[in-house]
Amino acid sequence: MTAPISTTAASDRAYDHVKRAIIRGDLPGGTAISENALCQEIGVSRTPVHEAFLRLAAEDLIMLESRKGAVVRPMSPNEAADVLEMREAIESTAAARVVRDGRAADVGPALLAVLGEQQHAVAAGDVDRFVELDAEFHGAVIGASRNGIAVMFARTLRDRQQRLRHQLMRLRPEQLQASLDDHRALAAALEAGDAARYAAVLHEHVASHRGAL
Repeated sequence: MTAPISTTAASDRAYDHVKRAIIRGDLPGGTAISENALCQEIGVSRTPVHEAFLRLAAEDLIMLESRKGAVVRPMSPNEAADVLEMREAIESTAAARVVRDGRAADVGPALLAVLGEQQHAVAAGDVDRFVELDAEFHGAVIGASRNGIAVMFARTLRDRQQRLRHQLMRLRPEQLQASLDDHRALAAALEAGDAARYAAVLHEHVASHRGAL
């Protein structure tokens, strides 16, 4: 006989399921989420689903309304612009430190590996995989700076940034190749020790996301 799933495990399952759907854009902003429907869909009871909703609301991914229940919180253009602005500031500063401290060679192999995987994702039209690798690429640069504060803030922005990435790539699938080309230029700038070039390419790279707002 299969052991019953604990309430905590069931709550985590519901949380991960809904969060993934929101970030991927499967549940767009303004979508109402039925507790009953979700319970049936993933096979858990209402208590863990309610707990998951409380966690998602605390992260500002959903709103809990008395009449509508759980509703996916839309990301306003102002919020999206703020996320992109902070993301650019954090990464350009981190890249400058990587160059200054001579760590570009340390992160170079990891970036090249990601670029190779992204090329495969582009060829396969695999948006989900590309977006995950996108976060991995930029996260590697920030991590290489060894700036703990930058890493912490980047982690805070990650979910919102991933939501924007999915939105852009689904609205404009041709952006997959353009984004890969930008990543190659960023890796080249870092390898050359050119922090100013990195910042310039990153600025244009981030600007492509603004076009999808």
